[in-house]
Amino acid sequence: MTPDTADHVVVRSAIRADLPRLGRFGASLVDEHHGFDQRRFIPTRERTPADYAAFLIRQIDDPKAIVLVADDHGDVIGYVYATDEGYDYMALRGPAGVLQDIFVAPEFRRHGVGEKLLAAAIGELKSRGVSQVVLSTAEQNAEAQRLFARAGFRRTMVEMTREI
Repeated sequence: MTPDTADHVVVRSAIRADLPRLGRFGASLVDEHHGFDQRRFIPTRERTPADYAAFLIRQIDDPKAIVLVADDHGDVIGYVYATDEGYDYMALRGPAGVLQDIFVAPEFRRHGVGEKLLAAAIGELKSRGVSQVVLSTAEQNAEAQRLFARAGFRRTMVEMTREI
């Protein structure tokens, strides 16, 4: 990938052959969040990559889920996972797309890959008739929050945690 652009990166549906890499990305996502707040987020374990890949296998087969990858000449460098959900009275919202995860390998960040993945997921949700997309992001993840704000997301909820 050129230093300035993700123009040649292709966003496509994830396939089973992508799962080992996506499992490692999922473990990296867990690790990043645990680094943000060790009391709130779970730590990675030796099995985390395999467990996350097994989780995504089920999502790939779920018609309500979207799992897309950023492919740089055959190298998967990021992914996005979203779901098309109905009413959620716990979240006090109507039907919506829920952006569950977005991850770009650290060496490919700040080159437009995240924007491309996010736009593709939103486009897929829109094609399904979804009119609203919601997400949660770690309080300390300022870089992700800037990405989401540039894409038109606004703050609507604050999660708070207390140990007992």
